[in-house]
Amino acid sequence: MESSKRVLISECEQYVGKEVVLKGWVKKIRQLGKVGFLLLRDRTGTIQCVLEQEQNQLKIETESVVQVTGVLVDTEKTANGVELQVRELTILAEAGPLPFEINKNHVKVGLDHLLNHRVLSLRHEQINAIFTIQSMFVKGFTEFLTTEGFTRIFTPKIVSQGAEGGANVFTFNYFDKHAYLAQSPQFYKQMMVGAGFERVFEIAPVYRAEEHNSSRHLNEYISLDVEIGFIDNVEEVMEMERRVLQYTFQYVKEHCPNQLDLLKVEIPVLNNIPKMTLEEAQQLLKDKYQKSSPEGDLNTEGEKYIGRYIKDKYGSDFVFITNYPRTSRPMYTMPNKENPALTDSFDLLYKGSEITSGGQRIHCQTELIESFKEKGLNPSEFTTYINSFAYGMPPHGGFGIGLERIIMKFLNLGNIREASAFPRDCDRLIP
Repeated sequence: MESSKRVLISECEQYVGKEVVLKGWVKKIRQLGKVGFLLLRDRTGTIQCVLEQEQNQLKIETESVVQVTGVLVDTEKTANGVELQVRELTILAEAGPLPFEINKNHVKVGLDHLLNHRVLSLRHEQINAIFTIQSMFVKGFTEFLTTEGFTRIFTPKIVSQGAEGGANVFTFNYFDKHAYLAQSPQFYKQMMVGAGFERVFEIAPVYRAEEHNSSRHLNEYISLDVEIGFIDNVEEVMEMERRVLQYTFQYVKEHCPNQLDLLKVEIPVLNNIPKMTLEEAQQLLKDKYQKSSPEGDLNTEGEKYIGRYIKDKYGSDFVFITNYPRTSRPMYTMPNKENPALTDSFDLLYKGSEITSGGQRIHCQTELIESFKEKGLNPSEFTTYINSFAYGMPPHGGFGIGLERIIMKFLNLGNIREASAFPRDCDRLIP
């Protein structure tokens, strides 16, 4: 067959009456007398291809990759109003036996089986839609911040110290040194603010060596990190997050209408996000639901109850929980001026689950060194980071959003692994 320029299925309506070359995967084949009907799928959609007797004699397995040449004609029998009268068909790569049926409305196998055969499961229309939406979410997030004067940065994932402290870091040998996989770009994004960029963001993987194999945790995930210089208070940071999320969700609405309809999800309203201090949240859990909380934090159950309460009272899927104690926040978090035992920090809950941690940072080097010491950390082990504050660091703050977590909650998925193309947890290293 002579090579011809390929036409995408989404473009077919422009070529009615003309001969075209289509390429894609065989989604389904059915026979009606001597005529065969092949449903072809590419990255832009599906189209019905009519096979006459000659092509009908070919044995084609579903999910095989094919090239078809033929004439496009109008029809009222298909959703896109066109079909292809096939003149020639070539099998480019034949599919073997499938481990599960991929072309049903719902894939009725367990999540582990889907993940073990991830490349195949990603072809399913609903599963594929998750990652189209995820891609557009990142694109909208990037577009908003770029318009707001942020610079996208790229920071190391091989580091000499964990930015969050604690033991939940992956350690490995780096030539003759000990090294870690980065828990967060926190130190670097603060340093880039001080380097004169003022507003920076990064979208990159982070690593947490946490042994909780739950439906909402991954050991490698994508973090959407933002840091803002020259702020007056932590309220500015929270408002920036509200605005970026509002824009990003609207961007997804505009660019993914078919996927949103397929998954039956609606865009959240973010005109205003309620706020509640941690103390108020813990008291509410105790008084209204007779639930206790861990010291200085909310547990998973508590987050769900608070989310339900906020939804019932304010009609919001989101709530900022503020003023966490210094004992439960990292060493770089700004103490609250009115009550130094607390911090100017926050978590953002979405549908009863934490998706963000953020706050204002300490920008005075002397205070930062004291905070390290109070946490039992040796400042000399963080020299590069701390020294960057010696040359004038503006007041600043920021936040980080877990991409898979927010997509999971947005699309009402049952497990965070569904929002990761190739998830990494305590057990899974492949595919």
